[in-house]
Amino acid sequence: MAYKVVIFDLDGTLLDTLDDLGEAVNHALGKRGFPLHGRDEYRCMVGHGIRNLVKSALPAGFQEDDRLIDGCLSDFKAYYTAHIDVHTRPYEGMQELLREMRDRGVAMAIASNKFQEGTETLIREFFPDIPFISILGNREGFPLKPDPQIVNEVLRRAGQPADAAALVGDSPTDMKTAQNGGIRGIAVQWGYRDMAEGEFYPTAGSPAELRALLLG
Repeated sequence: MAYKVVIFDLDGTLLDTLDDLGEAVNHALGKRGFPLHGRDEYRCMVGHGIRNLVKSALPAGFQEDDRLIDGCLSDFKAYYTAHIDVHTRPYEGMQELLREMRDRGVAMAIASNKFQEGTETLIREFFPDIPFISILGNREGFPLKPDPQIVNEVLRRAGQPADAAALVGDSPTDMKTAQNGGIRGIAVQWGYRDMAEGEFYPTAGSPAELRALLLG
């Protein structure tokens, strides 16, 4: 086996959550009469935590209004929590890959910038049979990716060194997180960013290619 520990990003890597996220932000924007955005616009906004998502979706002249952002964020969370799985689906082949990794004894974890409750809800629904050693989302008092703290926490729980681990994600933020944590980054090409082969990471264009990189 190539790795003993594999850390997965969630949105854009394991699950396509973009439509549900976009609809929830548009709900908050529409309540205030602001322009709404489409899927392709939201592709460029996600991945940095929900507060940054809401802030980025606001018109330029309103993006420094913390009171407005707080209100939009509250409406977003209420709507998204109630509609979190309307359109969200696993990427084809990813459930099967995780089950094979489970059966081969690979320790797996989730490292997401999505708020913790939403991260746990989606993992319970779509991957109930995967015994993740850690499910780590955006938690109060903890930094977001690309800070390496989330990598360090997983390695500590797994009891494994950095050279036994990889982080799989769909964005430059994920690859920077892996680099900052001293582990291998692997970029998937089906997510929300256009990820070309990088100097410090390989890419996978399909779950089959990802399987070859992870399991050897």
